[in-house]
Amino acid sequence: MDAKSVAKILENEKAQFLRLQFTDINGLNKAVEVPAPQFGKALSGNILFDGSSLEGTARETEEDMLLQPDYSTLKVLASEDSIGPIARLICDIKNPDGSPSPSCPRSVLRRVNDEFAKLGFETNCGPEVEFFLFHRSPDGAPTIRSFDPGGYFDQAPIDRGELVRRRIIDELVKLEISVEASHHEVARGQHEVDFRHTDALRTADNLATFKFIARRVAADYNLHATFMPKPLYGVSGSGLHMHLSVSRKGTNAFFDTKGEHELSDTARYFIAGLLEHARGITAITNPLVNSYKRLVRGYEAPTHVAWSARNQSPLCRVPARRGESTRVEYRAPDPSCNPYLALAVILASGLDGLKEKLELGPPVNKNIFRMSARERGRLRVGELPANLDEALHFMEKDRLVRQTLGDTIYFHFLQAKEREWEDYISQVHSWEIDRYLTSY
Repeated sequence: MDAKSVAKILENEKAQFLRLQFTDINGLNKAVEVPAPQFGKALSGNILFDGSSLEGTARETEEDMLLQPDYSTLKVLASEDSIGPIARLICDIKNPDGSPSPSCPRSVLRRVNDEFAKLGFETNCGPEVEFFLFHRSPDGAPTIRSFDPGGYFDQAPIDRGELVRRRIIDELVKLEISVEASHHEVARGQHEVDFRHTDALRTADNLATFKFIARRVAADYNLHATFMPKPLYGVSGSGLHMHLSVSRKGTNAFFDTKGEHELSDTARYFIAGLLEHARGITAITNPLVNSYKRLVRGYEAPTHVAWSARNQSPLCRVPARRGESTRVEYRAPDPSCNPYLALAVILASGLDGLKEKLELGPPVNKNIFRMSARERGRLRVGELPANLDEALHFMEKDRLVRQTLGDTIYFHFLQAKEREWEDYISQVHSWEIDRYLTSY
């Protein structure tokens, strides 16, 4: 695809507007929309926006940024009104001179993907995304009132979200995004969509698109789709499980019939890298104060740093299938993360394991939650950060995170999250009032 071929498609599809999509460091979708007469300017990468207003750039200085479209991401969206079709291109953020901006999350992931390519590897990522559907209030505001009473794998009529999920998937399929399955999750009103694996950059693009589509479809039913990790007390939170592998010349490089558990050295080094940097990257993969309400014992989310080929409780799980399906499932992330930054630090961790040939310890095939502290210590099972503040401390100690993100994103993210934590701990919450007001 080039600018000329994209322009021809836009003309044939009678597109009236072109949405130039990008993300800030928090992973929130942003866009600049241009009408048909400006398509040529947009396709040549000459659309400017005020970078000082974007989270992750220097707010104290006015600096224009350019949006450079990736032509391969062109999608023509279903008409949202009577005006006509709207097209969408995902963009990289560039400096005014055309050089890559250090504040562009997509460029961060592209660099990591290129590092694998230099070693002869292709990345494969297949995410499983969990989210909640809630009712809206009469005035349209989101609530936390569940849309349905369903549970794990329930069907209609108990699963009232079945039709909404189908609509979401239908929209994704029309955009040529491959979905493998969907189902009701454990909590009431909670749902999951599983994506077919593709390379890291396309995976992050697909996740950004999915969030937009899910919210738009939910709104058609007067519902709110939320990717907040733990919106309800006493039930499971929403995770973003990443299934990861690498290929060489089209063949899965994680599979080895002669290896222990039929895992190659490549797989073992990669998993060892994930475990080595797990605590350092948690602030990126689980970026909200609320994220750590999910990473608690008793709700299926991981709380300890370990791997297993058999049970669900460790951070890294190797599913039973082998051959081309050999992979590791990294289970900590949640869907509030920036998919570009999260995949970048996850894959960079695995890459560090490959480069350094880190040794992978034995799998932990017992239920970690039932182990004593002494037994976990003997097996060298560490704990994930218990809150955002702790995660930020681990992040500062791990040189890989800063190297991967670059100084601009690293320091802006760190400062923004430190402010978020300080604001949170200074608040008086309803739990404290209910617990202490009458007693003290």
